Amino acid sequence: MTNPTSTTTDPAPLAGRREWFATGVLMLPLLLVSMDVSVLYFAIPDISADLEPSGTQQLWIFDMYAFVLAGLLMTMGSLGDHIGRRRLLLFGAAAFGAASLVAAYANSAEMLIAARAVLGIGGATLMPSTLALIRTMFTDQAQRAKAIGLWSGVMTAGVALGSVMSGFLVQHFWWGSVFLVNLPAMVLLLILGPILLPESKNPAPGGFDLLSVPLSMAAVLPVIYGLKEISSEGWNVRYAMSVTVGLLFAALFVHRQRTTASPMISPELFRGRGFAPAVSLNLLSMFAMMGSAYFTTQYLQSVLGKSSMEAALWGLLPSTLVGIAAPVAAQRGANRAHVVAGGFVVAACGYGMLTVAGTDSLWLVLGGAAVIASGIVVVMSQMMDLALGTVPVEKAGTASSVLETGAEFGGALGMAVLGSIGTAVYRDGIPASAPGPAHETLGGALAVAGQMPGRAGEALATAAREAFTNGMQAAAIAATVLLLGAAVLASATLRRVRVREVKATECACESDSEKALA
Repeated sequence: MTNPTSTTTDPAPLAGRREWFATGVLMLPLLLVSMDVSVLYFAIPDISADLEPSGTQQLWIFDMYAFVLAGLLMTMGSLGDHIGRRRLLLFGAAAFGAASLVAAYANSAEMLIAARAVLGIGGATLMPSTLALIRTMFTDQAQRAKAIGLWSGVMTAGVALGSVMSGFLVQHFWWGSVFLVNLPAMVLLLILGPILLPESKNPAPGGFDLLSVPLSMAAVLPVIYGLKEISSEGWNVRYAMSVTVGLLFAALFVHRQRTTASPMISPELFRGRGFAPAVSLNLLSMFAMMGSAYFTTQYLQSVLGKSSMEAALWGLLPSTLVGIAAPVAAQRGANRAHVVAGGFVVAACGYGMLTVAGTDSLWLVLGGAAVIASGIVVVMSQMMDLALGTVPVEKAGTASSVLETGAEFGGALGMAVLGSIGTAVYRDGIPASAPGPAHETLGGALAVAGQMPGRAGEALATAAREAFTNGMQAAAIAATVLLLGAAVLASATLRRVRVREVKATECACESDSEKALA
């Protein structure tokens, strides 16, 4: 019997130098978008001295970019499928460049917050568009896997590079220079993009569901906000309510997608065997990645006592292994289930190293972070390749945005859950007689210890560092168990998934049994 949806087995055409050069051009804005998450790390003190923002304004200066980006990813991914990914990418690059210029010369906190919001809008257009264009340019599975491995490595490295570049620029120039560095890459993209990048979009997208835009933002933003605050402030009824409200709107959003004639996120995406597992496993990988970053940064600064710039430079070392792991993840031929399960096991081994770290274990902690990052980038590359390979080209933008939104949730959830475990153990390890601020955070304890006389201050500082390290160990145990479970889950869910190239709106995934029936 002939399968009515079968496609040709002819090999896909190989991409040439033009496509690879275009991919290199795409990596520059992608690097800057990921760097902007952490680029204010060292600039905030100078911004505070110059613009004198209130405490609330300072928080929004720092967080506005990430919140807007996360809230608009699905909207922009769907919009790109409607109007064209290259067109949306160029629009986003222009908005990102213009907002960077405004932010660099902002003369008030309100102006800088507004510019950061526009930067988030631009970032939300750039991220899914770059990944969707890679899906368009690379029809050969092996080449696409390599391009996606490069995408994953650049994205992961960008967050680490952002803080280091921020420190360098602020030290040698002024705080606005951290935004001006965006301009050359965006100008280059605007010049070369129309020449090198192909235009692609859904030829029959249907109507654009405007109601889904506020629903998607109402679903994403309260959850991200609540999880972020829980990770930094601890469990609180207000933050729990924020997450609950977001989940309620998420239910409304899902209902809307199932019932409307032209949904923003087509339910058909999740009917293929590979897409839903790819989104879920990618979420778990970001859970592990951001949970590791949460502890590593504080360990370097507050436990080992390194300056912010020193901590940022040391923090670059784990990223070096990412450059090795990303190409390895792109190799074809190996069973995907085994590769992904292996990536989770490698990351679990990295967390296992953190379970035995002490208060003076610089190389052990950095090594653990490097092993975690290496394992996770393997998983991310494979899951992105699987997710994009299971959907038709015309829905690549939407698929990319769903994958990246899931990653945002995973990162926030990792910081909240693992951070809460670490905080609970930390608080249990602080002497009951210690002042209130010492029970909240390690930074608060060190500040209090610095004001106490002689050995009393030293004793409190030592106890706080040991308590934080114990908390990191406990969180690492939990993460190790989770990642080993994720390895089992990946092996079970991916074992029977095979991906083939698709046309039009057909599903790209089929199980062995389905293939046999064909």
